Amino acid sequence: MKKQIKSFGFAFEGIFSAVKSEAHLRFHLVAAFYVFLFAFLGGFSPTQWGVLAITCALVIFAELVNTALEEVCDLYSTEHNPRIKRIKDISAGAVLVLAFAACAVAVSLFLCTGKLLVAFEKLTASPLWFIPLGASCVLSVLFVALFGKKPKKHK
Repeated sequence: MKKQIKSFGFAFEGIFSAVKSEAHLRFHLVAAFYVFLFAFLGGFSPTQWGVLAITCALVIFAELVNTALEEVCDLYSTEHNPRIKRIKDISAGAVLVLAFAACAVAVSLFLCTGKLLVAFEKLTASPLWFIPLGASCVLSVLFVALFGKKPKKHK
């Protein structure tokens, strides 16, 4: 049991390391935060929550795999290599495809069901919502832009 608990620690360490080093991952985490906030305000059903959670998890998963693949490529060679560039581009493309699919899911869940309008009606009914929402926007920009640093490349 001790070994399994330790492995959870390693997994969280890996996630935190990726969050620190990858602005795109931080962007996806912030996007997921706002998607979940608006889903809460929109009154999503349990099924809609499930679809939303799986969709967000898949995008974050893809970004983590992309980050790991980039690390492996950089371990192999830090010099320009057209094949490594191709591998990294394909991996990033996979994340992009999934992100576009997630946008389509969001349109279906928020716009086609009218849940986005419900969320905006709740926001405008109580203008006090705009204070924490505005503060969270500022914090989100700072988190995405300034939080982490890229690890130093080994030569």
